[in-house]
This record gives sequence, C-alpha cells and structure tokens, in this order.
Amino acid sequence: MNKSELIDFIAKNAELKKTEAAKALEAFISGVSVTLKKGGKVQLIGFGTFDVTKRKATKGRNPQTGEEIKIPACNQVKFKVGKALKEAVNK
Repeated sequence: MNKSELIDFIAKNAELKKTEAAKALEAFISGVSVTLKKGGKVQLIGFGTFDVTKRKATKGRNPQTGEEIKIPACNQVKFKVGKALKEAVNK
C-alpha cells in the first residue's frame, strides 16, 4: 500500500473526502516527525511506538574498494510493534 492508496482507504472507512483524509494523514505524519525531532516518542497503544535512539559513530568499509570509511553518529527512528497489531498480523 502506498500513500495514495492509504488516503483512499482512510477516506472510504472514515467517510471523509479524499482531501480531508490527505490532510489528516499529513497532520499525523507531521505530528510524529515533530515529536521525534524534539527527542520524544509517539506511543499508540495496541499499534506501536515510534522512538528515537542515538547511534554511535562507527568505522565501515566501502564494499567496492575495501577502503575504510567513517560512518558518522546519527539519530535513528525505531518502531516497536504493539501487542494488538502483532496478534492481528499473526492470525
């Protein structure tokens, strides 16, 4: 499912116009992004949790040349699936 298919699905199931569903989805994405950027987490009980972890700088190798490269430290977004979603997928 891509973004436009998700908008269609939301519009149909929530009985909204596609433009309203698109605005709702954009607001959700923006809210999650802003919260994670501030270092917070978004917890949707039953669905899952979006969280940010700090990844240390490491050394790696260029697979083509074998040359050692530095991989800089960065923030990484993680998603931990909730119990209800996990059970729904595994049925």
